[in-house]
Amino acid sequence: MTHLLLGLLFALLSLWDSSVGFLTPGGVNFEVQALMDIRDALRDPHGVLDSWDRNAVDPCSWAMVSCSEDQVVSLGIPSQGLYGSLSPSIGNLTNLQTVLLQNNNISGHIPSELGKLSKLQTLDLSDNHFRGRIPPSLSHLNNLHYLRLNNNSLSGEIPPSLAEMTQLTFIDLSYNNLSGPVPRFLAKTFSVVGNPQICAIATEKDCSGTAQLPLSFNVNSSDSSQPFKKHRGHARLALALGSSLASICLLISGFGFLLWWRHKHNQQMFFDVKDRHHEEVFLGNLRRFHFRELQSATNNFSSKNIVGKGGFGVVYKGNLSDGTVVAVKRLKDGNAVGGEIQFQTEVEMISLAVHRNLLRLYGFCATTTERLLVYPYMSNGSVASRLKAKPALDWGTRKRIALGAGRGLLYLHEQCDPKIIHRDVKAANILLDDYCEAVVGDFGLAKLLDHHESHVTTAVRGTVGHIAPEYLSTGQSSEKTDVFGFGILLLELTTGQRALDFGKAANQKGAMLDWVKKIHQEKKLEMLVDKDLKNNYDRIELEEIVQVALLCTQFLPSQRPKMSEVVRMLEGDGLAEKWEASQRADSSRSRANEFSSSERYSDLTDDSSLLVQAIELSGPR
Repeated sequence: MTHLLLGLLFALLSLWDSSVGFLTPGGVNFEVQALMDIRDALRDPHGVLDSWDRNAVDPCSWAMVSCSEDQVVSLGIPSQGLYGSLSPSIGNLTNLQTVLLQNNNISGHIPSELGKLSKLQTLDLSDNHFRGRIPPSLSHLNNLHYLRLNNNSLSGEIPPSLAEMTQLTFIDLSYNNLSGPVPRFLAKTFSVVGNPQICAIATEKDCSGTAQLPLSFNVNSSDSSQPFKKHRGHARLALALGSSLASICLLISGFGFLLWWRHKHNQQMFFDVKDRHHEEVFLGNLRRFHFRELQSATNNFSSKNIVGKGGFGVVYKGNLSDGTVVAVKRLKDGNAVGGEIQFQTEVEMISLAVHRNLLRLYGFCATTTERLLVYPYMSNGSVASRLKAKPALDWGTRKRIALGAGRGLLYLHEQCDPKIIHRDVKAANILLDDYCEAVVGDFGLAKLLDHHESHVTTAVRGTVGHIAPEYLSTGQSSEKTDVFGFGILLLELTTGQRALDFGKAANQKGAMLDWVKKIHQEKKLEMLVDKDLKNNYDRIELEEIVQVALLCTQFLPSQRPKMSEVVRMLEGDGLAEKWEASQRADSSRSRANEFSSSERYSDLTDDSSLLVQAIELSGPR
């Protein structure tokens, strides 16, 4: 009994010690304190950090902050017009893996305290006004794979210790005022173009400040990584180029022979990590998986593990060897989505979109015949599946889903770099986490699979009933096509019905949108509400959501609001003015030049040629 009590006491003391470890001496969560110091050092013209509260118990519900296991792992505030300085307190967020502050107006020095973030994998401070030297302490970041400091006003020499970071795969120091010799970086890709005082010759002692580097250095080739010396003459340059060409030809010949031998012996070639003698490789903030690892996780892609099917591929539930439950998306036509390097680059760009309402990409797998994406498993499935399940989603949860999905799309359209058009916004692509918070999935995949086509995509991607009229007729998408799809999503959340199935009901003809407009004109909105809600909803909020949906689904793209306006209206700001302006425009528009409602939208429900692409992507994605 004594031993039992001692064990219990020891456990309680350990638990107390671990909780105290998250607090400052003043009893404040140290992550809250660090984030508030960061906010206090910045100026926030658009109020994107208004949710940050110094009296909060933890910061995991704050905008622009992402957590894992109740610890802050990501700080993503790109393109928000922030100015001021970056507080050294960022070094106290010791669990950070991603910092994205690009395309703001932040000035001052880059804090040397960033070197304390031992778990940091991605750091992007590009397109700001940082000045002074690059802190040598950044070389202490042993997990850093992706570093962008370009387009600032940094000066001084590049710290030689950065060249010793063997794990770096990408580094961009271009368009600063850096000087001195260039270290021999081991990163796969790096750029120092646009630094007028940089020496083009890494070993040259006397730098005149006029020499220019090429756009970027690819240091995979030993020849290209060697510095060229002008005074050695053209003969040495020609010899180096000749050696490089000879080496490349030899590599191509050897690779071609290997492909021929594999084909002759009818063996499949897999370019996974094991073939390269690495146990595990991380690219940016992504993990590259072995194909065999994902085979094992999904029980050889068993049909019993399928949790979703759709236009992009099949989704399987998987269990990794460490116990992590994941969703593995096996893309269709894996050998037709471009080369491995191009696929990897596109996937890395998608992974840089980090927001609490976006589905985070864990990693990927690429072989000569397979392309797979690995995501966290969403236990509550998709909005589409949840709307059909029991018990019914309550009104408050539906509103929260609408706002969360809107914020995710707003980030894709206006806040991340590069900006992303989803092209298939619907209830099946809005996933729900353990707390029924909305998470936008499948973003960026249309671009990923269509990169070999022109900017006008001839094969319309999307789901019947959600496709904007201009996209259906021309194949040209824009952020306004996503806004249209979001408007239909709002109606699905309100009615509990899928737009695709709507016209199949015996007492309903035509498109959901036609029916909603008719009911709204007749002021019978109670007929719209999901019967499972009974009377448990707010009449005023119902009117507001329907108005937002109708604004989003206007026929002309130019008349639809931007997602930033949509989110503000859902938050209760500016809807009355926007709706009134829309009604005035409708009344003043000449009816002679307008299509009727049924003529406008009939092609969204009756075109059987599109039904093949209208597969519902149910379940976790």
